[in-house]
Amino acid sequence: MEVQVAPLRAWDDFFPGSDRFARPDFKDISKWNNRVVSNLLYYQTNYLMVAAAVVSIVGFLSPLNMLIGGTVVVLVFLGFVWVSHNKDILRRLKKQYPTTFVVVIMLSSYFLISYLGDVMVFMFGITLPLLLMFVHASLRLRNMKNKLENKMEVIGLKKTPMGIILDALEQQEDSINKLADYISKAKE
Repeated sequence: MEVQVAPLRAWDDFFPGSDRFARPDFKDISKWNNRVVSNLLYYQTNYLMVAAAVVSIVGFLSPLNMLIGGTVVVLVFLGFVWVSHNKDILRRLKKQYPTTFVVVIMLSSYFLISYLGDVMVFMFGITLPLLLMFVHASLRLRNMKNKLENKMEVIGLKKTPMGIILDALEQQEDSINKLADYISKAKE
């Protein structure tokens, strides 16, 4: 299937007034995770634009350190994904604790960058865009169009870059299993 770039959502939809934002239910981690995954898929191009702006500013101020930091993070991410696909223990850990998996990647990257380059470039150029995405995705309430677009991605009618990343982190399989359970219950 061909990878499609998700459309840029209107900025007034992406960052409207406080009526479309709410604190997630910290007691129901799966619901919170579902909200984050849904928003990451729906607003992925907006997140890319915000991240590109932050990375560009930091990259302009310190280009070599930003290049080193970005390379280290990509290599560590790919290494962890490869190892977790080849080791059952890490695969189960990644599936049960996806946030921990991302934190381990970020901490490993941090320690490697502290040996190779400027840590502040890592903090502002790489971690800040990820933090902004996570906070927005956690707080932004979903709408009907968001849910419909995400169902199309989950069942395989669409393939987007964020969908590929979330598949590597094994965050969409739960949604597929939930959809299959829902369909089987509907048939009964």
